[in-house]
Amino acid sequence: MAHSFFDLSGQTAVVTGAARGIGAGIAARLARAGATVAVADLNAEAAADQAEKLRAEGLAAFSEELEVTDPSSVQAAVDSVLARQGRIHALVCCAGIAGKALPTWQQSDADWQSVIDINLSGVFNCCRAVLPTMVEHDYGRIVNIASLAGKEGNPNMVAYSASKAGVIAASKSMAKETALHNICVNAISPTVIRTPILDQLTEEQVNYMTSKIPRARTGTVEEVAAVAHFLASPDCSFVTGQCYDVSGGRATY
Repeated sequence: MAHSFFDLSGQTAVVTGAARGIGAGIAARLARAGATVAVADLNAEAAADQAEKLRAEGLAAFSEELEVTDPSSVQAAVDSVLARQGRIHALVCCAGIAGKALPTWQQSDADWQSVIDINLSGVFNCCRAVLPTMVEHDYGRIVNIASLAGKEGNPNMVAYSASKAGVIAASKSMAKETALHNICVNAISPTVIRTPILDQLTEEQVNYMTSKIPRARTGTVEEVAAVAHFLASPDCSFVTGQCYDVSGGRATY
């Protein structure tokens, strides 16, 4: 049953990194709002499983294998969605990695490059691939998942912080380029969100991060998905080039 607000009936949305975590939550939210969702992920099996879960709810979803660091893989996936659906109304870029937790002087060339390739070049590759069809149809919504680390700079996460700052700036650039085509490009900067990744951290680490949040708790995937839903909808018609913090009040600017 589609929501009467932020209705996405008849629209096609591509969500990258959608096999799990925030990407999966956003894919589900958009599908429940009426969109046909392409669950795009490097892990083809997990993407297929996630799409199947959504179809079991009676929602419209299919999976696409996608390697965001490979422009030809990205283009092939976009072409596949367009061949199947005819249009791409919304793109949500969630694919990303944290990288190794080490001080800058202990990070290798490969440590730096892999994070930049996935988190920043991956967003560029995906946006570049969908923008021509959005420009052609004079409509589009792009939502890029950044991070509060891109504003504050997290210690021992130099590549991650730099890549997410890049995502924020790239989103603003693309927003200005496409504003006259009824295309809205925005970023979301979450703070600590309750996903399985947190299970890899100690209780002390989670407590430290939570202590910085005025709301005094971690965020939920659903809270990020709610913001992404608005930004991916037609209702977001005069909001572009913005970065929405989902931070429980933590943001510094």
